[in-house]
Amino acid sequence: MPMGEEQAFLSRCNEVKEACARMENPVLVHHYDCDGLTSGSIAAHWFSSQGKAYRMLAVRKVDDALITSLSREENIIFIDLGSGSSQIDSLPGNVAVIDHHQVLSEQPLQANPHQFGFDGGSELSAAGCAHFVFGVRADLGIVGAVGDIQYPLKSLNRKMLESAISRGEASAGTDLLLFGRNSRPLIQFLLYADDPHLPGLTGNEEACAKFLAELGIPLKDNEEWRTYSTLSNDEKRRLVSALADLLSSRLSPSAAGRLTGEVYTLLAQPQSTELSDASEFSTLLNACGRNGRPEIGVGVCLGGEGAYRQAQALLAEHRRNLRSGIEFASKNAQDLGKFILIDARGVIADSIIGVVAGMLYAGGRKKPILALSLEEPGKIKLSTRGTRELVDGGLNLGRILSGCCAKVGGVGGGHNIAAGATIPNEKLDEFLQEFAKAI
Repeated sequence: MPMGEEQAFLSRCNEVKEACARMENPVLVHHYDCDGLTSGSIAAHWFSSQGKAYRMLAVRKVDDALITSLSREENIIFIDLGSGSSQIDSLPGNVAVIDHHQVLSEQPLQANPHQFGFDGGSELSAAGCAHFVFGVRADLGIVGAVGDIQYPLKSLNRKMLESAISRGEASAGTDLLLFGRNSRPLIQFLLYADDPHLPGLTGNEEACAKFLAELGIPLKDNEEWRTYSTLSNDEKRRLVSALADLLSSRLSPSAAGRLTGEVYTLLAQPQSTELSDASEFSTLLNACGRNGRPEIGVGVCLGGEGAYRQAQALLAEHRRNLRSGIEFASKNAQDLGKFILIDARGVIADSIIGVVAGMLYAGGRKKPILALSLEEPGKIKLSTRGTRELVDGGLNLGRILSGCCAKVGGVGGGHNIAAGATIPNEKLDEFLQEFAKAI
């Protein structure tokens, strides 16, 4: 990465930190997803370590109602949102922004990688940005980046990872990417696999048990159920090889290639739990935020008593909702020529529609995906997802949504690869026409 741009970014981060240090009892306004919960928690950790009072407010978006509610606040720190909204420029109090979305706000005090030549959609998440501002909790920075689908970590994310590794806080290596390596008994590890889907195994408990038996991999060690992380190296090699053969023969070699990749272990967290694996930790936090309990996610990040147990219950519900959502979306996706449309209004909750849209790419789709859900009476939530290949070819969903929404009375924006918006119900047809032209 260019050293001049990196130093300029780090200098801005320090400037924002100094401004935050001068604030008395600021309100930390952060997003409700994994990246928002981790970045908000990094800020909270720093304020607590300084003995300074603060308040936290988890929100889904910046809108008129939020701006009105904040209009009397003297000190506001926006985290994982704010940059993409010119509405925050009207606030009379002291405002700082720690964000990684494409910039529309003219707020002068922003720590945002986009302003220094880095891509906030792939090179640094809000959690990483918060880490560089406050200088703490690189482990949460890694979780936030993974939660925002920015792995394998590169650029500024990589700099953060290397710092965490050098301090003994994290390790990185190549391994199986299926969810639950540390926490799920082996049969459940295969039974609930959905990214990628394992043909003949996912959803079939008897087939999973037979598959493992044929590989000579015992399910228990004495009375303890074994997990993937407790297998010997030889057992891991046999399992990964067999799964790769299954995917190559039943789906495609590219599907088999998605089985393994770089994984991140958080060494200061309890091992063999969701908290020790960045991917599992991120899913746990998304389960909290997207099921209306962001405060539990913050509690997990900050080590609050009982928070982890509560989050595990939310995770079970979250994964059930995702499985039913992806089943509906797979059967009801419409190819409209220039993009794929998923009309899930009244079926899939607005809190997970974007996640479901992103999961559809496991099927090898090569067009942008636009998904619809109901947000509130009279309004439609839009979630769009693309691929890195589409972005490299010029796609910028954040700019497209911002421009289309301006024409139909909606509000939208985000990253080049993933963005969201809200529009009035009666403007849907007009929006779809504008979206198709912009794509």
